[in-house]
Order: sequence, then C-alpha cells, then structure tokens
Amino acid sequence: MSAQALQAKAHVENVKTGIQNADRKAVADGVARALADTYALYVKTQGFHWNVVGAHFYGLHKLTEAQYEELGGAIDGIAERIRALGYPAPASFGQFAKLTQIEDADGTQAGEIMIKALVADHEAVARSFRETIDLADGAGDAATADLLTSRLHEHEKAVWMLRALLD
Repeated sequence: MSAQALQAKAHVENVKTGIQNADRKAVADGVARALADTYALYVKTQGFHWNVVGAHFYGLHKLTEAQYEELGGAIDGIAERIRALGYPAPASFGQFAKLTQIEDADGTQAGEIMIKALVADHEAVARSFRETIDLADGAGDAATADLLTSRLHEHEKAVWMLRALLD
C-alpha cells in the first residue's frame, strides 16, 4: 500500500442513506460535540481517579475508574458515527477544546468538589445529548438517536451514582 493510500480523508463524503445533506451536517456537528464532551469528561474523570485522596479514597477511586473506562469505551463508537455520516471526526485536543462544554480541571480538587463537578458535567452532557437526539430524530437518523440515547442512559446513571456520595 502506498503512503498516499493510507492518508486519512478529511473531506466530506457523499453519503446517500436517506438523510438529507443539511440534516446530516447538523447531526454530525452535534455528534462531534458529543465526542468532544465524552473525550473531555473521560480525561477529567481519569485525572480525578489518579489524584483522589481522603477518607473515601477506595470508593471514589473505584467509581471514577469504572466511569472513565465506560467513557473510554464509548469514544470510538461516537467518532465512527460521525464518519458514517460522511464527515471527518475531530481528532485533536485543540478541536475537542473548541467543541466541548466540559470545564478543564487539574484533577486535584477535594472529594466533594470533584464529585459536584462531575455531576454538573454529566448533567450538561445529558442535556446536550437530548438536543442532538431530537435533531437526529427529526432528520430520520435513528442510528444516531439510538447511539446517543444509549449514551444518555450512562450519563444519567453516572449522575445518580455520584449524587449518592454527596450528603
């Protein structure tokens, strides 16, 4: 295989799967934001996992590990959905930073502050996913709606588990 054949295609593909071009673009943009939020939340959760200390160390360490592993497992499927829609997936920290609503953190916040930050982030991602699910439904894009609905469930579950740790 030539080096040219291995180059990633950054152009838009002409996909004809029954979704109008304008709708595909809007949905792909929403999914790109979902990817950026998922990636940013993954990094933030992993940072908290690495740096958690205190009386609840073990429980928080295990919970954040389970949550970042779940987020990490979702990243590829979300990116591949963007590609299936015919658009290039964002693939750099710079692109993610422009698209995400997740506020950066250095991972060293105290336990309760960390938990509240993660709750707020998962809630914000859930709200954003709902918007893109509605957009996908309106465009007749059941595959994207299904993917993000499954992801929405995971964010709501994360909120429930994190909130259970707060007094």
